[in-house]
Amino acid sequence: MPVLEYIEQFTIALKESLNAATFVKVSLGHYKGEEEALKQILIRKVVIKREDKLAFTYRYKTRDVVKNYAVDEAIGLIADYLEKGFKIGTLFTTEKDLILEELNNGKVVFRESKASSAAAPSASHDKEKARLIKPEAKSYLTELKITDAEEKVFKNAQDKFRQINHYIEILSSLIKELPEGTIKKVADMGSGKGYLTFALYDYLHSVLKLETEVVGVEYRQDMVDLCNQVAVKSAFDKLNFVQGTIEDYKAEEVNLLIALHACDTATDDAIFKGIKANAELIVVAPCCHKQIRREIEQNKVKNDVSFLTKYGIFLERQAEMVTDGIRALILEYFGYKTKVFEFVSDAHTPKNVLVVGVKSKAHSAERKAEILQKIKASKEYFGIGYHHLERLLEL
Repeated sequence: MPVLEYIEQFTIALKESLNAATFVKVSLGHYKGEEEALKQILIRKVVIKREDKLAFTYRYKTRDVVKNYAVDEAIGLIADYLEKGFKIGTLFTTEKDLILEELNNGKVVFRESKASSAAAPSASHDKEKARLIKPEAKSYLTELKITDAEEKVFKNAQDKFRQINHYIEILSSLIKELPEGTIKKVADMGSGKGYLTFALYDYLHSVLKLETEVVGVEYRQDMVDLCNQVAVKSAFDKLNFVQGTIEDYKAEEVNLLIALHACDTATDDAIFKGIKANAELIVVAPCCHKQIRREIEQNKVKNDVSFLTKYGIFLERQAEMVTDGIRALILEYFGYKTKVFEFVSDAHTPKNVLVVGVKSKAHSAERKAEILQKIKASKEYFGIGYHHLERLLEL
């Protein structure tokens, strides 16, 4: 029988397993095609925004690449790959395994064996079972238009719901570093419509069983009124939203201070408030690093990266790194263990930097002097007259 007929039998069996919900996965191996370093393709079923797809993991020698395809397109691709490059294809189902193999002599073997898997794996692309915030019995999610009356996440709110859970996952890991009972008051600076503020309150009270007070600080009065109404409807009696700026908010008793997407020096205002409050945890996601960029542009110091910063886009990125790098040094000066890492936000702003300060023991005078020297040297190197946070703290 020609190899194309065997491939057709293989794809028919694949379709049947998908229709009967017995599909587990497909593996394509023994690659002899022209694409360099490609070794294997693993294929599994996923559900993305309530639509069935097949996820292809392309395994190269030093990296993996994942691409999602509609089911019909994916089946066609599998047939093409078996015809043009992969000599072995294995279909795993809960009933049996089917192996299609083209031998070195050109002979084709099509055989079946006992099923390797007794049950089909979860097709959830979003790993719903691992979510800290679930859509069920969360009236605030319905009020904020994340879920419908039947507690299903709206299609156009899927990205926001993932963002909320990703945010809580990050904060949960940071909170676990603190001594038990540390977080008694939280301030979310620039809380906006309150998506993340509500989710954090829910996590602290429903999952960690804490009696933490949470305050959302927002300049827009309409957002404050809306969020307070939702808090009352949700019976979140220790959650409150207040109108005002980050700069004006009194944060003396705050243990956890958060400021996501506070523009330009508003991030410095938030860090300043956290340091002055002696907060145990400070978490900021800065944006719009205008102040330091203006300093660099104005002074035009020649240095080893001038060949990059003559281009606007590279100057912008350099200003971001220098601004946040100095922020991290200042946090360290005041006794914080600092972390800087990437925070995946949502579809519109996919990647942001999180600057995190976890309160630690105070540094020696010698270490503090060393940090101040690093800040001074960095400013001189880039032609920076001052950093706003440095000025706030009178360093």
